[in-house]
Amino acid sequence: MKAIIVGGGIGGLTTALMLRSRGIQCELYEQSETIRELGVGINTLPHAIRELAGLGLLDRLDDVAIRTYELFYLTRHGQQVWHEKRGLDAGHDVPQFSIHRGRLQGVIHQAVIERLGADAIRTGCRLGSFTQDEGGVSAYFFDRAGSHVHTARGDILIGADGIHSKVRQTLFPNEGGPCWNGLMLWRGATDWPAFLTGRSMIIAGGLNAKAVIYPIAPGSSPASRLTNWAVLVRIGDGSSPPPRREGWSNLGRRDEMMPYVTSFTIPQVDFAGLINATPEFWEYPCCDRDPLSYWSSGRVTLLGDAAHPMYPVGSNGASQAILDARCLADMLARSEHPRQALVAYERQRLPMTADIVASNRRGGPEGVIDAVEQLAPQGFTDVDTILNYEAREAIVRGYAAKAGFAARVVARG
Repeated sequence: MKAIIVGGGIGGLTTALMLRSRGIQCELYEQSETIRELGVGINTLPHAIRELAGLGLLDRLDDVAIRTYELFYLTRHGQQVWHEKRGLDAGHDVPQFSIHRGRLQGVIHQAVIERLGADAIRTGCRLGSFTQDEGGVSAYFFDRAGSHVHTARGDILIGADGIHSKVRQTLFPNEGGPCWNGLMLWRGATDWPAFLTGRSMIIAGGLNAKAVIYPIAPGSSPASRLTNWAVLVRIGDGSSPPPRREGWSNLGRRDEMMPYVTSFTIPQVDFAGLINATPEFWEYPCCDRDPLSYWSSGRVTLLGDAAHPMYPVGSNGASQAILDARCLADMLARSEHPRQALVAYERQRLPMTADIVASNRRGGPEGVIDAVEQLAPQGFTDVDTILNYEAREAIVRGYAAKAGFAARVVARG
């Protein structure tokens, strides 16, 4: 069996490693001239780290990331709503990593080169079209100038080509563009003095106005960390298209963002100082797509953001792409026919990810902050009198179970 993978992001690269580990041949095609380490910080949750550890990447991740120790949920006034340990300290058998998205991609990319060979990845190849028949799939790739550069033939085609997926567009030509909820996300990272344990994560504010801070790598000294920050603010009602194209490479404007920063009080960190110390940062209109009724058509299927783009809530986008890769590789290894495998993969992964997309639209686990702020918009003396522990736990733990990273779920394997 041979698979054609379209897209060299985290999902596509992980799929290549998963297939290789099961003896399935694959080729990966990326439209960019090089696979660049884009983005800023993300969190990769234990259920996904377990899969990467199974591929022998745990030590490499430790070299470039921070093992997340704890998470604080605060109101925008800085009052604590929830606190919990994370990763190994929460009872999982593997860590949670706070990591630069590009460095995570780089670790997986390097492993693909080492195990599959550099020839397994073809860059500068933009998918133009594909056809399928009883014997397989043919994919036609072009360069940026529109000249045909390669035709690939395989048993299946996997569209791991992101929120603007050409594979998805071909399968669903009338779908239209991504859905924008009116939220703009600004993200950056810079060297900054370590706060709290040096492995702590803070999320302050609800879905309409949120600040996020956590370290993603060692800093220039033992007392500092490369510290990631994000500001998420509703700037529209979502009734119009986003103001800028969704992507990781749009430079942000300080004059647009800073008026929102002053609305947050975060006692543990000089938030405004952290942002002002960051030379450049990026902006990202928060977009997703409505869940599909199916992902697969014949010998073609979708994976990662091409299948289920979701709002950046709950630290789950990259993690779910990694889980897709594991599931798809398993089904291909077990099934007698590729079409049978794609149906089984879709049956297992589509309903779960559709639930997560819907939950993220409501705020995900961070909805506990929204719930408290709605009940006590001016703050509180005792959070338990506003929303008791059991009610807060139900919001946070319910999301963890839905997304598959509750400690008891991970421990069962």
